[in-house]
Amino acid sequence: MTNRPQTPIIQPMHRPDSMSTRVTAEQWRAAWSLFPYIWRYKSRVIAAFGLLLGAKLASVTVPLVLKEIVDSLSQPGVVLALPLLLVSLYGLLRFGNTAFNELRDALFARVMERAKRGVLQDVFLHLHAQSLRYHLERRTGGLSVDIERGARSAGMLINILLFNIAPTLLEILMVSGVLFVKYSPWFGLITLTTLASYIAFTMLVTNWRLQHRRAANQASAAASARIVDSLLNYETVKYFNNEDYEADRLKVNLKQVEDASVQSEISLAWLNSGQSAIIALGVTAMMILATHGVVAKTMTIGDLVLVNAYLLQLFLPLNFLGGMYREIRNALTDMERLFGLLSQAPEIADAPDAVPLAIASAEVRFEAVDFAYDPRRPILCDVSFVVPAGRKVAVVGASGTGKSTLARLLFRFFDVTGGRILIDGQDIREVTQASLRATIGIVPQDTILLNDSLYHNIAYGRPEASRAAVLEATRAAHLDRFIESLPDGYDTVVGERGLKLSGGEKQRVAIARTILKNPPIMVFDEATSSLDSGTEVAIQEELVQIARHRTTLVIAHRLSTIVDADEILVLDGGRIVERGGHAQLMRQNGRYAEMWRLQLRKDEA
Repeated sequence: MTNRPQTPIIQPMHRPDSMSTRVTAEQWRAAWSLFPYIWRYKSRVIAAFGLLLGAKLASVTVPLVLKEIVDSLSQPGVVLALPLLLVSLYGLLRFGNTAFNELRDALFARVMERAKRGVLQDVFLHLHAQSLRYHLERRTGGLSVDIERGARSAGMLINILLFNIAPTLLEILMVSGVLFVKYSPWFGLITLTTLASYIAFTMLVTNWRLQHRRAANQASAAASARIVDSLLNYETVKYFNNEDYEADRLKVNLKQVEDASVQSEISLAWLNSGQSAIIALGVTAMMILATHGVVAKTMTIGDLVLVNAYLLQLFLPLNFLGGMYREIRNALTDMERLFGLLSQAPEIADAPDAVPLAIASAEVRFEAVDFAYDPRRPILCDVSFVVPAGRKVAVVGASGTGKSTLARLLFRFFDVTGGRILIDGQDIREVTQASLRATIGIVPQDTILLNDSLYHNIAYGRPEASRAAVLEATRAAHLDRFIESLPDGYDTVVGERGLKLSGGEKQRVAIARTILKNPPIMVFDEATSSLDSGTEVAIQEELVQIARHRTTLVIAHRLSTIVDADEILVLDGGRIVERGGHAQLMRQNGRYAEMWRLQLRKDEA
């Protein structure tokens, strides 16, 4: 029986010299990591193994009963009742074998699905616990492939190891023992020799064939990421008429698939031929020995039938064993990548003694803050300022001066490299991240929406909020009339990343869900930059109202929106070069006054 492997969608060119053919310690650790997820349901596991043992006992007993049937029928003057009784027992054992296996599968199905679910939930939560830097440096398409393939392999590994490999080995040992005890030791010796030769040959050739699996996974993930990236940026591809360019990039990977598939089929033919040769030699030797025993009158016809039945019972699973070994190697490699995600510690983690943030007045203080995404390129240098409780502080400056970085640091997406950030006198590194982020609401410059309904995206600010509260937040963001004009209203699906909405509509959704969250600290990061002038005025008035009595940090692009700020900070080169109210900064006639005049000229133009 041939074993055809499932070929990955995308495979790379092979590099045999760089890939290990051994099962690594990391792979075994990944496999062992599954045990806690399974053992949570130990009563079901123990019961399933009891059923498995019952099925194998029935399976091994069937040929023994068949031998007795044949021998009883071969004797002259046999009473009909005895063969009928044996035939009934034969049928009962056959049914028992099948029934035990089916009950085992039904009993263990929930264990396997819950184990897979547990792994996926833990990976999902762990990825959300990772820092923003981690996700900026990863390719989402490749990450999703690793998760999907790893979860599928986890279920496959559980099924193969527990209910294919273990039962097969158990049956082989039981049959070999029967042959060894009941007949000549040569029967057991030939059986074990054939088994050992088959396993050794399968492992040797399979290792040779699978030495490129890690490289295949990496190339497959990279190609999938490229496809996802190209489709997500569909409009950009169209803008620059680069469909053929993208197709040519994919064509390289498809050529690698072609070459790898041909090599795989050739090596698989060698593997299947060798396996068949080993089984044929073992079967032939056993049948010669059994036939000689019948001729020599040391064995009966029933014994010959029994040996033949055991041969079929033994060597049929061996054909699957070769495929199982390949699947195990594949699954271990895939799971190594999945559990590798779990083993990576988050860059930003709660301190062991972290406590929930205690809010009194919600004062925000930056003290001598330094920060760099890359040590070779500082972003913020010695930045100090205070956002008093219930006041508004605005930050302005040219692009790339570190304005939005202030919001990321406040949310603790990154940790400062120098200085500290305090809320009501508490260093944000000493409080839990969940309590910190529950205290802050943000309207970002680039709003990314979930591919769900408008209602869901607005309610995302506070999922437990009532529908009345969601509708009120929508009205406060001046979004209600727009939604009511849509055919599906609040049930309108916004599309991937909210691409079905305009920039201004997406930003108003972001404003609505921040209003719904109702936090004591607000951050507006270019909150009205995508709005038309009329909508901007209306939204700006509403933002003034929702910011009232809240501690507010405004990162501004249009200076006209922050003239009412209690203090305006001008960033340049990562440093605060000017600070004060609008009137004060205009009197200083410095960088802020220059930016104001440039914006006036732009508006007039």
